[in-house]
Amino acid sequence: MAHGGVNIRMLFREMTMEDYEEAYDLWLNTKGIGLSRSDSKEEIGKFLARNEGCSFVCVDQGKVIGTVLCGHDGRRGFLYHVAVREEYRGRSIGQELVRRSLEQLKKHGIAKCHLMVMADNDLGHRFWSRIGWQRRSDIDLFSKDT
Repeated sequence: MAHGGVNIRMLFREMTMEDYEEAYDLWLNTKGIGLSRSDSKEEIGKFLARNEGCSFVCVDQGKVIGTVLCGHDGRRGFLYHVAVREEYRGRSIGQELVRRSLEQLKKHGIAKCHLMVMADNDLGHRFWSRIGWQRRSDIDLFSKDT
C-alpha cells in the first residue's frame, strides 16, 4: 500500500513538543546529525513556537520515524535535523518532509532555503544532491557560542 514510495498508513503532521523525546532519540541515533545545547527541550520549544507550522514529523503506528526542523529569519529559510529511521529509508519520507517545509517557507514569502551537512556525512551529501540541492563551495561557515 505505497504511493510514491511512502506507505499510506504513515502520517505526516506538524511537529509539536509532544514529539520531542522521540525526535531527540532519532537525532541522537542518526549518524551525521550533530547535537548541541540548542537541541534541548527548551530551545526546540522556542524554535517551534517561533516557526509555527514549518517543522514536521512522519509517524508510523504512533512512533516518530522521521523529522525536519524548519525555520526562517524573514529572509532565508533553514532546515535542520532531517532524519529518517534507518529501517524506513528509501521510501521518500525525507523528501516528503522537506517538501512540506519548503511549501510552508514559500507561504511565508521565503524564496531560498539553506541547510548544513557535516563534512564527513556522505549519506547526507548523497541525499541532498539526489533531491536537487546545490552544494556550495563559495561559503565558509563561522560559528561562535554566545
